[in-house]
Amino acid sequence: MTDLTSTEQTRFNMIEQQIRPWDVLDTGVLDLLKRVKREQFVPPVYVGLAFSDTELPLGYGQTMLSPKLEARLFQACGIKASDRVLEIGTGSGYMAALLGFTAAQVVSVERVLDFVNPAQARLHAALLDNVTVVHGNGFEQGVAQAGERGWDVIVLSGSVAAASAIPNELLNTLTIGGRLLGVFGDARTSPMMQAQRIHRASVDLWETDILFDCSAPALSGLSGVQGRSFVF
Repeated sequence: MTDLTSTEQTRFNMIEQQIRPWDVLDTGVLDLLKRVKREQFVPPVYVGLAFSDTELPLGYGQTMLSPKLEARLFQACGIKASDRVLEIGTGSGYMAALLGFTAAQVVSVERVLDFVNPAQARLHAALLDNVTVVHGNGFEQGVAQAGERGWDVIVLSGSVAAASAIPNELLNTLTIGGRLLGVFGDARTSPMMQAQRIHRASVDLWETDILFDCSAPALSGLSGVQGRSFVF
């Protein structure tokens, strides 16, 4: 068996044994997971674990989300070809790549400066010229980069203590019909968190769907609770 065949078999096993059983059933998403080479987005020392059901260390205390969590969050985004997307927490650039292959434009914001250029290089190598990696606090840069159009989708590639901690200024950059995907919970009080989708139904109404239980490393950059109320 060649290395290529071995790699593709392992990728197939990841999809069929980890991702599909976790209710990732959209054929377009599954096909994309075959096309986007996850092993090209992990640190070289962890290439052998690229398809493992685990978070992978990236350095600076940051980790790459597990394949099944990234896949299910991505599926829940419901990306359309016309969407303009903000990702907060670039990490290795893998989620940005999935978004870039489906959306019109992606801006991914990363706080760790040493992650920015390597992630952008991986995205360029994947021939994605519609994804831009920006250094900074994503909750602030998301507002600064929104422009007049705003965002159709915002993805948090990490966890936040509570949905009410999302700054109102960032929520207001969502288009009507836009949605924010994230994992909410505090590992210091409970290991179990919830993935949620916050949908902007109208100018002044946000509705929240609780999607599934999970856990994810925390995103940094929030200074306090903003007090936004949501309809469940």
